[in-house]
Amino acid sequence: MATRLAVFASGTGSNFEAIADACQSGRLDAEVVLMVCDKPSAAVVEKARKRGIHSFVFSPKDYASKSEFEREIIAQLAATKVDLVCLAGYMRIIGDDLLEAWGGRIINIHPALLPSFKGAHAIQDAWEYGVKVFGVTVHYVTAEVDGGRIIAQGALSYEDGTIEDLTERIHEIEHLLYPEAIERVIRELNK
Repeated sequence: MATRLAVFASGTGSNFEAIADACQSGRLDAEVVLMVCDKPSAAVVEKARKRGIHSFVFSPKDYASKSEFEREIIAQLAATKVDLVCLAGYMRIIGDDLLEAWGGRIINIHPALLPSFKGAHAIQDAWEYGVKVFGVTVHYVTAEVDGGRIIAQGALSYEDGTIEDLTERIHEIEHLLYPEAIERVIRELNK
């Protein structure tokens, strides 16, 4: 039986699409059964709707606390019988409630070669620092932001060009690497 995935996103949903496409094509023995988004106007919401993927879309300001909306997310994960949570541009730090309920079954993709350049502005930070090798990391999510065990990494040398071109090339690596890393995690979970 295919592994049931939840993908959390806050923006355009390009990694959401890469994961869903890998599932649909059979490259990934999994199915996206839930998309969670904290920005009702995000493009990923429409992408999930067009694919017929159940979504839980919320606005954090409608909840009294992070704990309150995370408990609702946990209920959604249970209702859709999710096996693995994949963060794909979800721009919120995972809190104690989700970590307690799902620790060890939440992974994230980060647009830098961790442990360097943690945080929300990794590409810009690496660019400004002047690095010549950029990359992507898929890792387990822990209480330490971008600090969990590394699952996979991909890198590229880049010296001449614009940050916009670099960002596009990093996204290309993400879209290939994330489904491969998810498959690796699924094998680990099924041992």
